[in-house]
Amino acid sequence: MEECIFCNIIDKKIPAEFAYEDDDFFVIKDINPKAETHLLIIPKKHIFSVASLTDEDRKLTSDLIFLAKKMGDERKLSGYKLVFNVGREGGQMVDHMHLHLLSGKLISLP
Repeated sequence: MEECIFCNIIDKKIPAEFAYEDDDFFVIKDINPKAETHLLIIPKKHIFSVASLTDEDRKLTSDLIFLAKKMGDERKLSGYKLVFNVGREGGQMVDHMHLHLLSGKLISLP
């Protein structure tokens, strides 16, 4: 996936501020944050979107949610929002499934 920004980040072709990484996932700070805390939780396996999930992705998807919980726990967040954008009409801008973790004061956009 040469044109996928997240795949290029995984391959270290594009720099990013990693908050977490293991064999299956990585977590980065969103470069255009919508809240005080805005993390992207991304599987290393290239999956186009939630709409593209298959039965073999069940464990990975479950692990993704539990990783989001871990990120919230480690940051001692009292509350947060988890968001999947699916498809262009759903706001998905990068064609690689990822989960947004947002917490704190929303940042207003110009």
